[in-house]
Amino acid sequence: MHGAPHIVSDVMTHTVAAVGRKATFKEIVQLMQDWKISALPVIEGEGRVVGVVSEADLLPKEEFRDSDPDRYTQLRRLSDLAKAGSVTAEELMTSPALTVRPDATLAQAAQTMARAKVKRLPVVDAVGLLEGVVSRADLLKVFLRTDEEIAEEVRREVVSYLFPTPASNVGVDVHGGVVKLTGRVRDTSLVPVAARLVRAVEGVVDVAFDLTPLLPLPE
Repeated sequence: MHGAPHIVSDVMTHTVAAVGRKATFKEIVQLMQDWKISALPVIEGEGRVVGVVSEADLLPKEEFRDSDPDRYTQLRRLSDLAKAGSVTAEELMTSPALTVRPDATLAQAAQTMARAKVKRLPVVDAVGLLEGVVSRADLLKVFLRTDEEIAEEVRREVVSYLFPTPASNVGVDVHGGVVKLTGRVRDTSLVPVAARLVRAVEGVVDVAFDLTPLLPLPE
């Protein structure tokens, strides 16, 4: 019944910057600056992703540049101290890389980013070859859908299914991504189901109802 959700390949960036294992610290910084990005996939061979190097991996070099950390800091920040002395992508990168497949839903990609607290994910095919990158900003593109597009999908995929005419008479209004269903329905027990299905429509910000029971016809 419900329309297929958008997937990562619908919104990802196909043209991406990446580095090899032997890329130097300065080359990585320069590439991030040129592309205005905060992380780079590290690839080998024909493009298999073996890791990711991010700004967080680079910052320890500046943080510990003039410092002489005490033993407690050395034990607690062992990984960061190692990266402070690193000079290549292979030494700096986080591996294995956290990636996502192009057929993953946007919700799945968002959950992966949230759990890992990352801003970008390399998109790889079934054998791990780089196909693109998806960012937080890419995942928010669904909220650029027009109110008319959202309203049409809600009418087609939700209202016509749960509240078909002539048994019910339900109108759909959308303003700023907020969907409001109004009218009279035969079965009000379906309203919670409608709420769940409407919220699942991509681009919907919120949903409200002004629905009243349709009185039975007199016998």
